[in-house]
Amino acid sequence: MDKIINALQGRKKPATRLTKNSKLFKAVIKAIQEKKGENIVSLDLRKIDEAVADFFILCEAQSNIQINAIADSVDDIVRKECDERPYHVEKSDLWTLVDYVNIVVHVFQKDYRKFYDLEGLWADAEQTEHNS
Repeated sequence: MDKIINALQGRKKPATRLTKNSKLFKAVIKAIQEKKGENIVSLDLRKIDEAVADFFILCEAQSNIQINAIADSVDDIVRKECDERPYHVEKSDLWTLVDYVNIVVHVFQKDYRKFYDLEGLWADAEQTEHNS
């Protein structure tokens, strides 16, 4: 994670956005880990022209109840630590998306993560694992 935070801080963008993104990134990872999200991976999309965000953060849950718990944890911790609310949230029992514009969080049930294969779709992105 330090590598990603250093990269965020090294970008030539307004300092407030860099600080905001690195703080948000850390809060999202913390929230997922607190609810025992598995196989946490971030995709650094900043070098991909077609990318809709700077980062995707992906993880797996064992059930729809855990998907909701992780998404709620992300929302709660990011609000407390970063004073940010998601731009958009899409919830389902199989895949939930929490969109903070520059950082988009995807919480999947395992089979659906394999099926949609975001890591494969964004294979040009640098991938970093964040499992504790």
